[in-house]
Amino acid sequence: MSEYIREVKHLDRHLSSRVSRLDIELTERCNSRCIHCYINQPEEDQSIKTREMDTAFVQSVIKQAADLGCLSVRFTGGEPLLREDFADIYLFARRLGLKVLIFTNARLITAELADLFTRIPPGKLIEVSVYGMHENSYDAVAGVRGAFKEFWQGVTLLQEHQVPFIVKQSLLPQNRDELPEFEAFAANLPHMERTPSYSMNFDLRARRDDEAKNRVIRRMRISPEETLAMLTREPEKYIKEMRQFAAKFMGPSGDRLFNCGAGHGACIDAYGYAQMCILLRHHDTVYPLDQAKHRERSPGSGLSPLEYALTDFFPQVRKMRASNPEYLKRCAVCFLKGFCDQCPAKSWEEHGTLDTPVDYLCRVAHTNAVYLGLLKEGENSWKLAPEVWSGRLKDFTNDNSC
Repeated sequence: MSEYIREVKHLDRHLSSRVSRLDIELTERCNSRCIHCYINQPEEDQSIKTREMDTAFVQSVIKQAADLGCLSVRFTGGEPLLREDFADIYLFARRLGLKVLIFTNARLITAELADLFTRIPPGKLIEVSVYGMHENSYDAVAGVRGAFKEFWQGVTLLQEHQVPFIVKQSLLPQNRDELPEFEAFAANLPHMERTPSYSMNFDLRARRDDEAKNRVIRRMRISPEETLAMLTREPEKYIKEMRQFAAKFMGPSGDRLFNCGAGHGACIDAYGYAQMCILLRHHDTVYPLDQAKHRERSPGSGLSPLEYALTDFFPQVRKMRASNPEYLKRCAVCFLKGFCDQCPAKSWEEHGTLDTPVDYLCRVAHTNAVYLGLLKEGENSWKLAPEVWSGRLKDFTNDNSC
């Protein structure tokens, strides 16, 4: 009986480690130098290139994920198409039966790649970032002369080969006036089923490696009022979605740091470390997938590095509690917590800790809450008595007038 119990426990543990999708940053290098980017490194930086996972390492990680029941993999970066072995990695994943999602700026799409995607479809829509609808605006954002022409050539190749793709945009001063033109372009793409998504409240450098760039990124962020204006362009739809969201996710989280899906899946950075989410790179929250380092960290576990990260390491990290007095005074008792983008990753980018409130995100959440009637002008959500905010939340989620 004891042997049977051990087998059942092992099976339960294995099933709990199943991951539906894996994110892999194939490189942090990029052929663009976008002014708002939280990760990009120079395309020509050989010291960075030599540190990146080699082909066999990437394939090993993909195989580990497939063995855990992974159904799809997302290749991102930097610009993933910079990898000379991209086609080999792509084919390896498809031969394992994984669907592939590619995040790209499309500048490196060639006739050969477009033909490959035609013959062996990714299984997921390629997502193309668009930085402007004209040469001046696009190149100003990308920081590279001629980038727009390469982007347009790549998009044209995808269209000519009938490769399914969708587009998204980063809303920046350089392209903001082109929004109607961009949306008209997007509406004519056969696989765009909804309004394009926009990046607006940009992340700071995820490795905390460039304070000068951070100052630029802060200037690129739109105001809380502008954020609200973008979110409420279809007001009835927005309010309906927020009612559904509020009913499930709003409410104080206490001192628990992780109240999101971080750690239930994994993102693999360009150097072979498993992260709990694509943004969180704090050294205490990442796990090495190199076999030698894995054996040092968990001798005798009998698990692959990825499975150990998912079933042992990440669950332990998720138990972390906040200790910052300001966080405990504000975020821990804030009923907007699920509505706010405050999280350990954002705190890490902004402050180098896991539990420091990010004032910009707080202002965005408060502005939205006032619009929805959950707060009055000038109120701080964390100062409201529980009976006050719970009553407002109940009224909001039960209101069927829209």
